Amino acid sequence: MHDSTRPRVTIVGAGFSGLVAARELEASGIDVTIYEARDRIGGRAWTEDRLGHTLEMGATWVHWMQPFIWTEITRYGQRIYSSPVADDAYWLSGGEVHHGSEADLDEKLIRPQERIFEDSRDFFPFPHDPLHILDGDDSALVERFRAADKGGVLDVLRDGSFSQEEIDLADAYWSAGYNGYTRTASPLMAKHWASLSDHRLSLLDEQTLRFKLENGMRGIYEGIAADLRAPVQLSTPVSAVEHDSDGARVTLADGTVVESDAVIVTAPLGALGSIEFSPALPAPAQSVVEKGFNCTGFKIWIKIRGHHSLIAYAPTGNPLALVRSEYFLEDDTTIMVGFGPDHTAIDLDDKTQVQELLNRWRPDLEVLECTGHDWAADRWSGQTWATPRSGQFLEGWSLFRGTDTRLRFAGADWATGWNGVVVDGAIETGITTARGLINELRAR
Repeated sequence: MHDSTRPRVTIVGAGFSGLVAARELEASGIDVTIYEARDRIGGRAWTEDRLGHTLEMGATWVHWMQPFIWTEITRYGQRIYSSPVADDAYWLSGGEVHHGSEADLDEKLIRPQERIFEDSRDFFPFPHDPLHILDGDDSALVERFRAADKGGVLDVLRDGSFSQEEIDLADAYWSAGYNGYTRTASPLMAKHWASLSDHRLSLLDEQTLRFKLENGMRGIYEGIAADLRAPVQLSTPVSAVEHDSDGARVTLADGTVVESDAVIVTAPLGALGSIEFSPALPAPAQSVVEKGFNCTGFKIWIKIRGHHSLIAYAPTGNPLALVRSEYFLEDDTTIMVGFGPDHTAIDLDDKTQVQELLNRWRPDLEVLECTGHDWAADRWSGQTWATPRSGQFLEGWSLFRGTDTRLRFAGADWATGWNGVVVDGAIETGITTARGLINELRAR
């Protein structure tokens, strides 16, 4: 039974941010209930057994330089291991297949990436405070910063000093990185990722594509959930949120109304259209919800016959922008992971289509099975990891960081650090949002 003298908070979503926020609130004596639309916890982190192996349907890679997830890895006694370095690299450019080593591929990317990362040191002196320079008095720097949020991430390569091969490689890299089309991708995100990686491409690659958890992401999110007293109501979508300066009222899909002192909504931007907010979100925030982020892509797992250690890139116009070998199984098969910018351009379960796509690099590879989860078509996510469109680095995630009522947002989409591709940002906002509410509720 609820103690009426104790504050109560409702959390919408049982992903990393919701679970961490609940843990933080409970530690301060606040009662919490979590409502999750799906029939499982974890959100866009989902460890599943498929293709004869344990796979990550969503978030995968971690690193010791991601402070929030590394704390949880340490807390729950988890261990990491490395994804393999490929023996062979293939890349499409100029209608031809080019072949070399992964080191050759990395070398060819250095020059265009240095141009893309240009100004990252000036723009992000404090990487976990990405809008810091807007408060400074260097008007010329601020003007350059604002201008860098316009156009596409590859625009700086089109001055005639870069070859088509370099442009195509960068296009493939960032089609996977933004998990969306590069022509609409805000250049500032790439510069921000560089700042979070000591402005080094090698460290950026290491943080986003190298180390995985031995027990999978579920080794962390199940550990957090096991520490909670709070009930987690699965298969319980929230249809409406009414909020004011005194509290919040959440309406469940079955019509049940739940009252609390505050509500934390952890649904991704792509799912916010399924919730009716009253009062409505401010017009700028609502506009971002309607337009969506740039992350319209997909992640796919592909099982092929034989052991093949490779990485392959392809520019816009190819549904698969990046594939790489991840697991070599005892039955003489290889499981590869792939990414592309448009989830509507591929059937994640159609091995015939995927075979045709792999043929563009290596016609000798035989696809046995393929699988994935279409996050962009999923009603409860509506996107993959959060990446901003042109103009949305400045007018996007930050619009959801605070309200004048007891409605709060948390999740990787709103993080100031790693806002999207890894779970670090989800944990960050779970902590900071909960702590802000704790302080507010204590002061009432």
